[in-house]
Amino acid sequence: MKLVIVRHGDPDYVNDCLTETGKREVELLSERMKNVKADECYCSPLRRAQQTAAPCLAKMNMKAEELQWLREFAPKVQRPEKEGVAWDWVPSDWTSMPYAFDFDRWTEYPAFEDAHVREEIDWIYSEFDQFLRKHGYEKDGKLFRAAAPNNDTIVFFCHFGLECVLLSYLLNLPPLVMWHSMIAAPTSITTVVTEERREGIAQFRMTAFGDTSHLYVAGQEPSFSGRFRECFTNENERMD
Repeated sequence: MKLVIVRHGDPDYVNDCLTETGKREVELLSERMKNVKADECYCSPLRRAQQTAAPCLAKMNMKAEELQWLREFAPKVQRPEKEGVAWDWVPSDWTSMPYAFDFDRWTEYPAFEDAHVREEIDWIYSEFDQFLRKHGYEKDGKLFRAAAPNNDTIVFFCHFGLECVLLSYLLNLPPLVMWHSMIAAPTSITTVVTEERREGIAQFRMTAFGDTSHLYVAGQEPSFSGRFRECFTNENERMD
């Protein structure tokens, strides 16, 4: 099975829609997605993801089912400087958390406990687990039992924070590390496939993360959303 995870285009978070740049990015994305032979497509209920999916689905001649658990990762946590999303901490703060690199215990931190991050993670994992079981793969420890192995291609149109949560379940990595060590730019494509080296036992393997080649081919630089300034003195780039 192949999972294709698409992040929405450059966002206007205040109005939950795409910017003009985002719309241009999505048009380029749709030209690439029209060649994806998807068996099923699913979309976040949030408008910026739906505006990303619509042109792609039209060219793919597909429809997408809306899934609530594909919305952006929701909990707001109290960080040292202000309240914010759970997946945005400065490096000196998150790297000093006791279990930041522990897949099972990373939510054991007061700010995460107060914001019920564990409950949110468990809800998404549970929904994703049911989804995968429906499609033939049942998690068994750190691997998956291939109950009904298949070559289906499934596309998700969603969000960076949520994408890392899904990948964490497949790859057994703590989301906290993925949120801060990786970046999937707007309209980027991440691909994960099953590998069944022993019959009936599958592992998910990421073949591409945050691919924006459809933008570079058209001479379009990926937008900066989700990133922070490369050098502290780069005043034209995002600081916080």
